[in-house]
Amino acid sequence: MKQICVLGVGYVGLTTATCFADLGNTVIGVDIDERKIAGLLQGRLPIYEPGLEEMVRRNLAAGRLQFTTDYTRAIGQSEFVFIAVGTPSGADGEADLRYVRAAAEQIATSLQRPAIIVNKSTVPIGTGDLVTTIIRRLNPTAEFAVVSNPEFLREGSAIADFMNPDRVVLGSEDREAAARVAELHAPLNAPVIITDTRTAEMIKYASNAFLATRISFINEIAVICDELGADIKEVARGMGLDKRIGPAFLDAGVGYGGSCFPKDVQALAHMAAIHGRHPQLLYAVMEINRSQRRLVVLRLREMLGTLDGRTIALLGLSFKPNTDDIREAPALEIAHLLSLEGANLRAFDPLAMEQARPYLPPGTVLARDPYDAAKGADALVVVTEWNEFKQVDLRQLKAVMARPVIIDGRNIYDPREMRREGFEYYGIGRGRPRAAVGGDGLVSASALDQ
Repeated sequence: MKQICVLGVGYVGLTTATCFADLGNTVIGVDIDERKIAGLLQGRLPIYEPGLEEMVRRNLAAGRLQFTTDYTRAIGQSEFVFIAVGTPSGADGEADLRYVRAAAEQIATSLQRPAIIVNKSTVPIGTGDLVTTIIRRLNPTAEFAVVSNPEFLREGSAIADFMNPDRVVLGSEDREAAARVAELHAPLNAPVIITDTRTAEMIKYASNAFLATRISFINEIAVICDELGADIKEVARGMGLDKRIGPAFLDAGVGYGGSCFPKDVQALAHMAAIHGRHPQLLYAVMEINRSQRRLVVLRLREMLGTLDGRTIALLGLSFKPNTDDIREAPALEIAHLLSLEGANLRAFDPLAMEQARPYLPPGTVLARDPYDAAKGADALVVVTEWNEFKQVDLRQLKAVMARPVIIDGRNIYDPREMRREGFEYYGIGRGRPRAAVGGDGLVSASALDQ
């Protein structure tokens, strides 16, 4: 049993602390937010993640998991101190390290025993050296080592990702310290990569940038498919069966969002640029992703003629299913683009309604369910692929809409079935409106490729 301290109990920190406790360690999570800590001590989570609340409560009851605002006590008694604070984007796309710096300073003044400092936050290359410098400057006699241990958690499946990782990446100039962190992960039976600190930090950025690139690539192909009459779903399936390619992250749609991909691609591009490189591919990835949100507005214009005064329903506000996270969510940008065109908005999401409310255009109506969102709508846009949206009663949906127009931003429906049910349907990369808009502002089914 190890004594572990986790600084920051946001998404990554809370998952890390809870999972290490569930593996039998004594873990204390620390945060400056007194309200958040008070809630956690009662088993109330500041985030939604499937299965996490039950795991927190179980480990609290077992005495393996604690939460506090007392940094000095928590750090002073721990063998391992994980830094899991936020690294938001700065004005020029750089990762803002103010919270990492503050954590390093707090560690320096609180160390009472030899400890291993583990960078869990996604940080720019060279941050391990920065943390070492700060601690050494403020506490020259401290006995410590710094290890980079980037996280690869997906919101909605974070527990499974922690407990069954594809790999554990550890970077340090102190290989013995890295080996000790590897021992913490031994129960997971995962491949362990031990390398130098900067290489470990780059593995995280390169991994996320590559996955974002796959998404933007398939979205670029989807736009071409629309023009040439091919079906992106079948194209992606044919590509994915190639063992060299694989099927993951080849789902065309309205683009990626969340707390990782947008921020990390931008930060990596910034790091390259300030070192004299021109990361053209990363810039293209970001531009294609932005274009997918604009594509929704363009297609609605083609199908409705004008958006001024039209009522548009949005299904899904979170950036992905099984989370209430709205950071960089495509729905928010799409909502504002539609509002600028004069559209009236109705929206529904199973989890993220209250989180999204302050960021939606004024006047947006938050609905009770998908059918309430669709009531009186001239068009409906599927933005997040929640399972319950895949199972809607299409006839009931059509009955409440003013006009049966659907933009399927996640390709969750079958185009032929949708058209058999009488919808004017547009998916991403599955055929587009061709004919001129009629007098009522609506194209006929015959105007569609499929």
